[in-house]
Amino acid sequence: LDLRSGLQAKYVKPPPPRFPAFRTIQHRTRSIRQEYPYGLRTPRNATRGMQSVLQAHIIKQFIFDNKPRDKSVPLEELLKPTEAEQALSLYTAMSDILWNIGEKSKAIVALPGEASHIPHSHVYFQDNVTEKLYFFEFTKLDDLQIFMKRYLPYFTENPGPGTLLYLYSAVLTRGMENMRNDLDAPKGAHLMGPHEEGSLNVITLLLTGRATPYLHNGVVYVGDEDHYAVPQFGILSRGAIGLLVWEGENEAMRSASRMPGSRLKTPATPVWVSCCCGHYGVLFNSNRELLRNYHAEKRFELHYYTCAGCYLSMTVDNRGQDEGGGDNGDQEGDRKRDDMVSTPLERLIHTKWMDAKITYHGALPASLNF
Repeated sequence: LDLRSGLQAKYVKPPPPRFPAFRTIQHRTRSIRQEYPYGLRTPRNATRGMQSVLQAHIIKQFIFDNKPRDKSVPLEELLKPTEAEQALSLYTAMSDILWNIGEKSKAIVALPGEASHIPHSHVYFQDNVTEKLYFFEFTKLDDLQIFMKRYLPYFTENPGPGTLLYLYSAVLTRGMENMRNDLDAPKGAHLMGPHEEGSLNVITLLLTGRATPYLHNGVVYVGDEDHYAVPQFGILSRGAIGLLVWEGENEAMRSASRMPGSRLKTPATPVWVSCCCGHYGVLFNSNRELLRNYHAEKRFELHYYTCAGCYLSMTVDNRGQDEGGGDNGDQEGDRKRDDMVSTPLERLIHTKWMDAKITYHGALPASLNF
């Protein structure tokens, strides 16, 4: 009960289970004969944010980890895995995320058994998953990977509770008390909420190992003349995968604590989970030096994939920032006009490359959600 209620808002009495999306979606890869065989697929529901983090890790593996980075190998070939490579990338990504949450010292995996450990009553409403869980703890990454490989079907069966099992595993690995501290729980933050494609708190848990609602760098003390300053713990270190967020014109959601700092905007590899007006996707580039070399950022290719199976590519051109000249007033007017005609995805990219000119390759897919 503590595990399940820890994912939801607080109730006067225990609620009935509210995880329909998590109980019916699995980590499903596309057939190697289909388009985008590196991609996960999921319906548009509260699991898509979680799946996007896994997708980002999978893309990072295919481009940067699994094969030698021979520049002569085109990106299209790197993203054409075999069935064995698909499975390897999935259980490795799942293991790496849990290992990072456990501070590289432990991980806990939740799997269901046949028998129910908690009877159905007015105190507990059965969901056919939570009351049947067994917990497996690991203190070595190799053992965790072997276990995840062996029991991967629990997370991929269709239909099945794979995403819920993985969410439980992440929460248990972090620990309930640590997670409450991460969430700043006394102020009312919760891991999950009414977000259509998933909460950013789940994203930060899977990306950084801490379920913080604050996206700024480090610790910021917030207070006023009537209250003592209290710390808000944001992103404490730079990770392998970044996060870009654009909340649209919702001013309430665009507070400083919700704006990603440089540690999220500039990860170790050029792969980002993106949250654009509540819709999740993955942005990536195949040049490992992109974020280390100023000249590489002047003009480069950027790719975008969503777990709806939508893909597009674009060119990001920052060379206009170096040209200078012109009237400042005219430049400001041009920027405002550009903002009016920009797509939400362009506005999101501009949170990282502010004055970039973005050129799409081909028409925007009709299935693209912003």
